[in-house]
Amino acid sequence: MPLTIKPKEATQLDLVALGETMIRLSPPGHGRLEFANTLEVWVGGGEYNVAYALSRLGLRTGWSARMVDNPLSHLVLNHARAVGVDVSAVAVVPYDGVGKTDRVGLNFTEVGTGVRASVTMYDRGHSATAHMKPGDVDFDELFAKRGVRWLHTGGIFTALSDSTAATVKEALIKAKNNGTITSYDLNFRSKLWNSQKAQEVTKDLIPYIDCLIGNEEDFQKVLGMEVEGIDAENLGALDTSAYKKMVEKLVQRWPNIKVVGTTLREVKSGLINNWAALLWHDGKFHESRLFKDLEIEDRVGGGDGFASGFAYGFLTGMSPEDCVNLGAAHGALLQTTRGDTSQIFKDELLHVFKGGSARIKR
Repeated sequence: MPLTIKPKEATQLDLVALGETMIRLSPPGHGRLEFANTLEVWVGGGEYNVAYALSRLGLRTGWSARMVDNPLSHLVLNHARAVGVDVSAVAVVPYDGVGKTDRVGLNFTEVGTGVRASVTMYDRGHSATAHMKPGDVDFDELFAKRGVRWLHTGGIFTALSDSTAATVKEALIKAKNNGTITSYDLNFRSKLWNSQKAQEVTKDLIPYIDCLIGNEEDFQKVLGMEVEGIDAENLGALDTSAYKKMVEKLVQRWPNIKVVGTTLREVKSGLINNWAALLWHDGKFHESRLFKDLEIEDRVGGGDGFASGFAYGFLTGMSPEDCVNLGAAHGALLQTTRGDTSQIFKDELLHVFKGGSARIKR
C-alpha cells in the first residue's frame, strides 16, 4: 500500500521530530577523551537530526521535546532556530540551579580511526527530556490545528523512560488520527535498555507506524525478528537476501507498515566503510547504489542522514527508487563532516544523488 501524504497547502509543517537533543563533546580529530585538554561542542539527537537536515534542504520542520531553561538549553534551541526549525512544540521548564531535577543531556564521543572504533559515553541521566510525559505538549494543537505531514520519532527517545515511551504513543496516535504519516527509527541502544524491555514497549507502538527504519541488529533486538545467517553480536557484511526475507515476514505480521528502510554498512576500518541502503515499499525492494570504500570523517548521524533523505524524497513526490538513492547519498555526505547534524546543501546532495564526482568546483 503506497503512502498517502497530506498536500503541503493543508499543513503548516512538513515534518516534526520528537526526541531528545543533547550537547556532544568530542576531542579534536581522533583524540582520546582521557588525554583531551580541548573539547569540540556539537548539538545532536537521533530524531532531531532528521528535522534539522530537512530544514537545511528547504522543508518546513519542527522539533518537540522537553528542555530546561538554562544556557545549555538555549544553545540547543538556537542551533535549531538557526536553520529554521520550529521549536514552538518544545516544553521549557525552570532550572533549579544545579540540575537535580532537570538538566540538558550530554554525550562524549571519540571519533575512531583505523582499527579503533568510534565510542560514545552518555551523561544523560535525569535530563529534562527523559522526564517528558503525555500532556507536556499539546499534540492536538500541533497535528489537528496546525497540521503536519510527517512525524518522525524513534527508539532512542522511547528508551529514556516509561514516560517518554508513553509520550511517543500519545504522539503517534494523535498523528495517525489526523492523517499524518509516521516514521520510527528503531535505533537500539544497549546502554539505554535491554532487548526484552525494547520488545515489550515497541510492539505496543508498531500498529501506529507507517515507516520503520532499522538495521539487522535493531530488528533482532527490538522486534525479535531474526535475520537468517546473521550473528547480531558479530555483524559484518549483510546478506540482503536474508534481510529481505525478514522484511517480508515483518510486513505480513504488521500490514500497517508501508515502508521499511535500512542502511547497509560494511566496516573496513574506522575511516573506510562500504555504504548503501535498502527500501521496501508497496511490495517491492529498492536498493541504492553502493558507495564503495566511502571515506569517513565522522560516522555519527549517518543513519539519520539516510532517514531524512528518504523522507525528503517521499515528501517531494519522488519514486521509491529515487527515495532510497537520495537517502543513501545524504547519509554518505553527512559522514564527510564532523558532528551529528547535517552540514549538507541541497545542490550538493542532488549532485551526488545524480552520480556526480568529487572533482573540485571552481
